[in-house]
Amino acid sequence: MAEPGEVLVCPSDQVLEGGRGVRFGVVAFGDKATGFVVRHKGTVYAYLNRCAHVPIELDWAEGEFFESSGVYLMCSTHGAIYVPESGFCAGGPCKGGRLRPIGVREQDGQIYWHPDEFIKPPAP
Repeated sequence: MAEPGEVLVCPSDQVLEGGRGVRFGVVAFGDKATGFVVRHKGTVYAYLNRCAHVPIELDWAEGEFFESSGVYLMCSTHGAIYVPESGFCAGGPCKGGRLRPIGVREQDGQIYWHPDEFIKPPAP
């Protein structure tokens, strides 16, 4: 069950280990955007879907955030690779940069995200 202020992303079984992620609508810093959630080493992680190098979406096809080995998240445009557990850029044009994390929680077969002062749910 969602805690006050949390927003449902999807059922847990839609986010497979090292596989396709799930996108969700957000308002980031006042602009319409998307967030995404992925599963890595059994844990879910969520980030703003915006490369640290140039503010464009990472996925090369909807929900495809991992590079072919399933170890790193990768920007489809510039090839920047990110560590799933931290969002830190491990290589590419944004080395030293980082994805903007979004608080996420998994409970009772559901995944929820936590809005904050900069990342909010879109208007209904």
